Amino acid sequence: MSALNTNRPRVLAIAEAANPEWVSVPLVGWSMAQALREVADVHLVTQVRNRDAILRAGLVEGRDFTAIDSEAVARPLWSVAEKLRMGEGKGWTTLQAINALIYPWFERMVWQQFGPAIKAGEFDVVHRITPLSPTITSPIARKVDRAGVPFVLGPLNGGVPWPKHFDAERRAEKEWLSYLRNAYKHLPGRARTLKHASAVVVGSRHTQSEIPASYQDKTVYIPENGIDPSRFNQIAQPTGDVLKACFVGRLVPYKGADMLITASAELLRSGRMTLDIIGDGPMLGQLQDQAKFLDCERGLTFHKWIPHAEVQSILSQSHILSFPSIREFGGGVVLEAMALGVVPLIVDYAGPGELVSADTGFKVPCGSREDIIAAFAETLTRLSDNPASLAPLARNAKARVDDYFLWPRKAEQILHVYDWALDERRAEKPDIFTARLRPLAATMP
Repeated sequence: MSALNTNRPRVLAIAEAANPEWVSVPLVGWSMAQALREVADVHLVTQVRNRDAILRAGLVEGRDFTAIDSEAVARPLWSVAEKLRMGEGKGWTTLQAINALIYPWFERMVWQQFGPAIKAGEFDVVHRITPLSPTITSPIARKVDRAGVPFVLGPLNGGVPWPKHFDAERRAEKEWLSYLRNAYKHLPGRARTLKHASAVVVGSRHTQSEIPASYQDKTVYIPENGIDPSRFNQIAQPTGDVLKACFVGRLVPYKGADMLITASAELLRSGRMTLDIIGDGPMLGQLQDQAKFLDCERGLTFHKWIPHAEVQSILSQSHILSFPSIREFGGGVVLEAMALGVVPLIVDYAGPGELVSADTGFKVPCGSREDIIAAFAETLTRLSDNPASLAPLARNAKARVDDYFLWPRKAEQILHVYDWALDERRAEKPDIFTARLRPLAATMP
């Protein structure tokens, strides 16, 4: 039977990281849970560190959400993680390894509080939204399944291999454990989690490829990031005949801002292009010195850190998002640019490569540093001859976001996954890109 035939599904949304005032994974967790409220009756379960921000956002504790206090275990282990990372923003794989030890305690506390309600049939679906990492197992998946309630997992994303030409950047990011990352596939809890999940939402084709063949029939591909139309509501209107480019991201080795400056240097010196770099990080001083050495400070502006909500004010003045990152799981900034009608120029690898098509932007192969620099320089030089020619791609990029990546659209996509899971996967698997989903009006009251 499908609860969607008569009622809005009652969903227990587990998002250990869900915070409207942060970015990255916590913002994905929050945005997904909030979007789902438009199509389902959602009770959010999150970690206590998110409580105050959620209250400020207007939710009522007890009615709309529950904050689980797992700090007795989480706080000391996070302290260890920060020491092992050897620098802010570094050691992502190490961080996930520590989280694999921390998270199960949180989920056990969730079961202690909500297990009786789940077994009593008070929820139609249990959906674990975050963690996004496919390395984090679920201690309660089997219990939820045995209670006869569909357990939906995801979106899962992460673990993209480091490109072979960028081992120096890998070491600079303190990614020592990434050499052993594939060991997670042999963790005993992983197979059990996948076995008892009714549906597994995967945020990238790479993550989908790492799901064992015996569980591939459960996977549904839905990229993890979405766009909040209230946060990104401007339309790019760059003026003048000079190509205006923008970079948005942390100033760390794998984001490639140094490659972008080298690729842009001649155009900046000649006044044929301007470049705004939005972001901060340990490479800021090095990048400023690089620009001075290359004599390309003209037309190059370092904005450092600005609030996420204000990024669109600068980005919307650009023709192009120039983003040579070589290892992005999701690529949220790419969608943000497209939502504004800013054309992306990216490296064709992992998340961004899946979001950008030939009619919405430009992709260069993920080769060596020299290859990427040369390809970016060639593309930017060609575009600088006629920036106005980007207008059709800009319209297509915005239309693609409007069609598939606004959070209300993504809530509809997840609702189809719930419908499929509640029907015990007897219906055709939802496919948001290659086939039209049936109208939601057919299943909603």
